[in-house]
Amino acid sequence: MPARPDPSRRDWMRSGLGLLAAGAFGGPAAAMLPAAATLLVPGPAGGPLARIAHPLGEALARGASTAVRLNEMVLGGPDGVTAANRFATEGAPDGRTLLLLPGAAALARLVGDPRARYDAAGSLPVCAVQGTAVVVGRTGFAGAGASPRLGFAAPDMAGAAALLGLDLLGLHASPVIGLAGLAPEAALAQGLAEAVLLTGPDLPARLAAAGAQPWFTLEPAGARDPLLPAVPSVHDYALDGPLALRAALTAAAACARLQAALVLPALTPANLVAAWRSAAQRWVEDETRQGLAPGLRPLAGADAAPLVAALSPPPGATLAYREWLMKRLNWRPD
Repeated sequence: MPARPDPSRRDWMRSGLGLLAAGAFGGPAAAMLPAAATLLVPGPAGGPLARIAHPLGEALARGASTAVRLNEMVLGGPDGVTAANRFATEGAPDGRTLLLLPGAAALARLVGDPRARYDAAGSLPVCAVQGTAVVVGRTGFAGAGASPRLGFAAPDMAGAAALLGLDLLGLHASPVIGLAGLAPEAALAQGLAEAVLLTGPDLPARLAAAGAQPWFTLEPAGARDPLLPAVPSVHDYALDGPLALRAALTAAAACARLQAALVLPALTPANLVAAWRSAAQRWVEDETRQGLAPGLRPLAGADAAPLVAALSPPPGATLAYREWLMKRLNWRPD
């Protein structure tokens, strides 16, 4: 057999240009989703997150450019800590494992819950459901110097973010803790509290039923909740306090607003992220057209990215929040 001639410089250049062309034209859109993937869903089966997961999975399958079977695995309770921990230990950046992450799981990590091993930093959102988070009172907002009684379930729950916001506004709010078994608007109606944090679906009806007056939302600075466009964000006021504590408020507020985010592991290749986001666009369109419950809105992956990124503040802000919980509420995780 005659010897094969050594490749010339021109041959190498042709080969290199071919590879460059393949890279240029075979970018994110060229990625193929796996034939099967696992969606980790916080329990219980039939619970609020499972009810989001089922239509989401169906829409992803319809929106994918190739056939995809999404297997739902329901784990743990509604705070999402068990499902998030499984995702942290078993989720590889290969596009085959996704997590439906609730804000409560990120909040557990923020407050230092020893069960919470999953860090949302670097997680890549495919899509999300954001809700309204608004502090309301029995009467209008009195401003600095007032001392309202703020009711919420527990120091490690979303209501503590409202207390921190009031502190940074210069209000001397008195916490009323232990309302876990009572709807916040019921606490207002029964006179147990003068202000509460309302989150979740059906807020227009709940606000009307309670006769409550919105004070401020937990939206980012300069943003307005579409449901309450006339209500300012807490960040629109002049906040007084250390920068780290104000950053902690931003993180706790994001946890309160996030109902659920569909995320991929950090370091998942960009082309796979783009392919999953493209598939999720069908779900975003379906929910925009049909409508989630009032107060909830779907977010595409790029729109959800700032919200998911805000769940993981710098270490100094995390420490500041935990110290504030200890000094203000005499609380620390078990």
